[in-house]
Amino acid sequence: MFEDFLYLLRGSGLKVSMTEWMALQEALDKNLHEASFTGFYHLCRCLLVKSEADFDRFDSCFLEYFRNVPFQQEVSQELLNWLDRPNAGQGEYDEQQAELNETLSFDEIEEMFAERMNEQREQHNCGNYWVGTHGMSVFGNSGMSPIGIRVGGKSQGKRAFRVAGERRFRDFRNDNTLDTRQFQVALRRLRQYSGLVDLPKTEFDVDQTIQDTADNGGLLKVRYKRPRENTVKVLLLMDSGGSMEEFNTLCSALFQAVTKTGHFKNLKVYYFHNCIYSRLYNDPSLFYRNSTTTEWVIHNIPGDYKVIYVGDAQMAPHELRSRYYAARQNADLPQSGLEWFQLLRSKYRNSIWLNPSRRPDFGDYWSDTYDAIAEIFPMFPLTVEGLEDGMKKLLTR
Repeated sequence: MFEDFLYLLRGSGLKVSMTEWMALQEALDKNLHEASFTGFYHLCRCLLVKSEADFDRFDSCFLEYFRNVPFQQEVSQELLNWLDRPNAGQGEYDEQQAELNETLSFDEIEEMFAERMNEQREQHNCGNYWVGTHGMSVFGNSGMSPIGIRVGGKSQGKRAFRVAGERRFRDFRNDNTLDTRQFQVALRRLRQYSGLVDLPKTEFDVDQTIQDTADNGGLLKVRYKRPRENTVKVLLLMDSGGSMEEFNTLCSALFQAVTKTGHFKNLKVYYFHNCIYSRLYNDPSLFYRNSTTTEWVIHNIPGDYKVIYVGDAQMAPHELRSRYYAARQNADLPQSGLEWFQLLRSKYRNSIWLNPSRRPDFGDYWSDTYDAIAEIFPMFPLTVEGLEDGMKKLLTR
């Protein structure tokens, strides 16, 4: 079944083995794609693609081969038509509803969205429950909720953590080598070599060989020494989703440069959305089930790690200062995002913030969180020059 599709994938450079292809056939026979075209796409990508760097190449092949098959969208065209109301009047802002929305996790919003999609039978606007527009609901567009899923419409406040019908968070690519060379050169400044590491003596010692050979009357005496190793350990914390989506290409280049440098003794990578609270995530999708408590990170990653934050430092002020994101089950933990940042700063003294965005200059409201975070961490622009300056700062004792 679909043998031509297999040859197309292989012809494009994707290394699909017969074992993987037979696994796909078996999965189809067991209806693991749930008889949907969307499910078939995800099943193929899951079983046939080995690296996130090949996602775009796979998508190109998939669209070429199935170009005449109508794609089953996550959102119906009827619902999109209901939500196409760019000039509709705005509802009233409800602060209590906004605070309630902020207590919802991404997974809870996803579950609620699936329920609404099954329940909704007509157009709704200016409300806080249904998928609509110009209201306080966490689903829809042109609304005022501080968090949610954008459905249709155009990006405005950049507060949505994903857009329905679009691929969730573009994966950081590993194949745009030319874009990362300058970043890699800048990262080479983050080196602290030591010959005292506990490694076998495998590196040829020219000076000692010459000295011992001379002392031995010219009879060659080869000497080896322990190799010098970069002892720098790095903790990379990256903002994912929302307003950071427009910087995906730039962050992808940085991500590749950091992970491919290969000079760090240890590298840990976690993700957050807008602000750090009681949890950090292991991948950009920010699913709760694939997360780690920030408390665990602080207790298990030593303070000698050099920490690099990457984000635009822009959000609604209450996202940084509110206690609604607090770990309420433990009063000893920080009770706001700002307090979490301060705790992290006190633990990891060598920390910098790389910002792909400029400081907002269109009102104090929008620059408030930018300035607050810049007071805690030395902030540098996410440019080659900014990265070089940041590396120098990290090496300052």
